[in-house]
Formats: sequence, structure tokens, C-alpha cells
Amino acid sequence: MPEASLDRTDLLILALLQREGRLTNAELAEKVHLSPSACLRRVQRLERERVIAGYRAEVDPEQVGIGLQAFVRVQLADHGGPAIEAFSGFVDQWDEVVACHALTGDMDYLLHIAVRDLEHFSRFLLDRLLNQAGVADVNSSFVLRTVKAFRGLPLGQFGDG
Repeated sequence: MPEASLDRTDLLILALLQREGRLTNAELAEKVHLSPSACLRRVQRLERERVIAGYRAEVDPEQVGIGLQAFVRVQLADHGGPAIEAFSGFVDQWDEVVACHALTGDMDYLLHIAVRDLEHFSRFLLDRLLNQAGVADVNSSFVLRTVKAFRGLPLGQFGDG
């Protein structure tokens, strides 16, 4: 998909919506110095062009019983197309996997895992990851505390200010 053509106002709209997704159109328009109708047209174009991929609520993990997060580096036994497709299919079905990234280097994937506790993590690792996915090696690191967790993109780097 080609990169969208975005001006400074588009980037400002995106940055504001990343931080304050519940802004009304009128509030957003005021902050970017546009009329409400012009602002709405821009937001609708950004949605139509899939620059804005969706809207969601940010949930506090502890408030919903997620007490343990881990990053698991995974190396596959086989790097052929069918093995990669099978692994991707498994990962897509596992609710515990919050994110999965293909990597360069000595490990093939980085999984962000969110579970209730260490027992849940152990069951996930032994019963699912190691048992079903053609995995040769894993290396796990547990999150002790989160220092920074802004889930948006650094859009300020693309403008003049």
C-alpha cells in the first residue's frame, strides 16, 4: 500500500487523536485551527485511506487480571513457507499473544505475552508454544515494570514543529 500524502495539519490531527481519542470533532477542529466541517472531512479521508486504522480503548492490564507480561524470543526449527505460515496461524489464535514481530538476527520472532500469572504463562509456553508451533528455541524475559508505554506513533518527527 502506498504511503499516504499527509500535511502538517493531518499529522497534528493524528497526534491528537492518538493521545485523546475521545475528542469531539468540534474540540479537534479548535485544536487544529480548522472549521468543524473541514476537520471532519480530513478525519473521514484519513479513515477512508486507512491512515486511521481503527479506534479502541486502552485498558489497564491490572484492572482486568493481567498480572504478568513477558517478551518471548522464538526461533523456528524450519524456515520454509509452510512452517512460517503454520506458526503465524497458531500465533493468531492465541489470545495471550498481544503482538508478534518477525525479527532479524539470531531469533525469528518476538512475542509480547500478557497473562494472569506465572502458572498461566507456564501453561501457555509448555502446552501451546513449545508443543504446537515447530519451535526450536525460546528465550523469555518478564516485565518488571513499564517505564514508557505510549502506544501511538511518534508523529512529531515528521513536521516542522
